[in-house]
Amino acid sequence: MPVFYLPDAVAGTIILSEEESKHAVRVLRLDVGDKVLITNGQGLFFEARLFEVHPKKAVLQLEQGYQGSDHWGFRLHLALAPTKNMDRLEWFVEKATEIGVDEISFFVSQHSERRSLNMERLEKIAVSAMKQSLKSRLPLLHPPVPFDELIAKPFSGDGFIAWIDDEVTHHLANLYRAGSDGLVLIGPEGDFSRDEAGRALKAGFVPVSLGKARLRTETAALTAVQTLHVVNQLTR
Repeated sequence: MPVFYLPDAVAGTIILSEEESKHAVRVLRLDVGDKVLITNGQGLFFEARLFEVHPKKAVLQLEQGYQGSDHWGFRLHLALAPTKNMDRLEWFVEKATEIGVDEISFFVSQHSERRSLNMERLEKIAVSAMKQSLKSRLPLLHPPVPFDELIAKPFSGDGFIAWIDDEVTHHLANLYRAGSDGLVLIGPEGDFSRDEAGRALKAGFVPVSLGKARLRTETAALTAVQTLHVVNQLTR
């Protein structure tokens, strides 16, 4: 069943955005009476039927709402320094959304390669990934802020910094407490500076390893997302 995104979906008759209407009518060639799924990106799905078909304004009647099954029971927040290669960064946003993440923050650090992002494009990629993977939750995407500003913000649960250092030997999977909210910091290709890591530790973040392999920033970030999910699944 095709899935569409409408953040203010509640009940009754709804109108899809022009972009979603065009996709429904021109690409999927849906017609009056066809059944679709609507997600509000906040944990709810709605079954709906097309009531009026137009490529700029498709009208639907919501029939039944229910909670999505993708609530993982903890809040997963990933923060990373965006890399120069936008294709890889977009790939990360897509795959992290498919696996399941609540928030993605970007920050600028000493060795950062990129300081600005097209957040509108990243949002569209996240929406598409949410629909494709039948997720009912759209991750919050936060534009880049200075590293010190990010680590100064209060956070709940466990905070970690994935830092490449000979003294960092404990794996994320061994220190993360299942069921706890988790915030993981992933540095740029040049990693965090020692001063940055020290400031993160003072702010309450715990240094962790993601394994012996040398990972690209986006791969490391996705590894952290999957690690937290696996730890929680193993303790159910």
